Amino acid sequence: MTALWPDGTEIAPWFSDTAAVDPTLKLPQFSITSFGAIGDSATLNTVVIQSAIDSAASAGGGVVVVPQGRFRTGALFFKPGVHLHLLEGAVLLGSDHIADFPLMPSRMEGRSIDYFPAVVNAYHCDGFSISGRGTIDGNGRRYWEAFWQRRKENPQCTNLEVSRPRLIFIQHSDSVVIRDVRLQNAGFWTTHLYKCHYAKLINLHIFSPVEPVKAPSTDAIDLDACTHILVDRCYMEVNDDAIALKGGKGPYADADSTNGPNMNILIRNCSFGFCHSAVTCGSEAIHNRNILVQ
Repeated sequence: MTALWPDGTEIAPWFSDTAAVDPTLKLPQFSITSFGAIGDSATLNTVVIQSAIDSAASAGGGVVVVPQGRFRTGALFFKPGVHLHLLEGAVLLGSDHIADFPLMPSRMEGRSIDYFPAVVNAYHCDGFSISGRGTIDGNGRRYWEAFWQRRKENPQCTNLEVSRPRLIFIQHSDSVVIRDVRLQNAGFWTTHLYKCHYAKLINLHIFSPVEPVKAPSTDAIDLDACTHILVDRCYMEVNDDAIALKGGKGPYADADSTNGPNMNILIRNCSFGFCHSAVTCGSEAIHNRNILVQ
């Protein structure tokens, strides 16, 4: 029997292809330790890891490999043709100093604004992938504590009043694959995709705690004006929504070209620990069509 979307159109065979492809088997590898990265949790490795990314891009593409260790970093910016692979025992550890995440044009809560980048960023990177058995850890506790202190001082404070980085932000990139890694302790949203099409998120373990310090606004997956997205076999346990469908904010949001609908989203075989909801339409959403949860 042909699988159909709620509107009666056929679900493309693309959604059934979840075979793993190891990028390290096909592309040159650029180990971050070869560029001087030190996995001691304390040394800030932003410059040397970015150097590995830039070198891979200059070589025509490649895979930036994170070996075993805890490698502290600020914002990293991937380039077309460059992928991220984390070996088992590898931890890419976000800095807990917001100064390591320079303010720049971005997208947050349904608006195009100046905001802080994520730990891992990919803009206009078709085919970008994150893979492996390692972990990307946002090291978010300092940000969470600052948020709750601000909320104590002003109960009406907004999510944006306390400066916090996301864990992953990918925008204007098609054919993205994120699979098998553990994503945890985000300072803000965990995985934010904006205007991405044909992306697969497979076999992810996404976690942020509710104790001893609640991790505020740590949505597991935020799909922001995206189409043709597969979320398959993911475990999500966060102190906010597991999967939030976003796309724009305000009374004229549907007339703003920076916004858009989410369409043809297939969520299947996922499991959930504590979260505020499994799937939400919003907040900051315009139109959500053909959203199927199995």
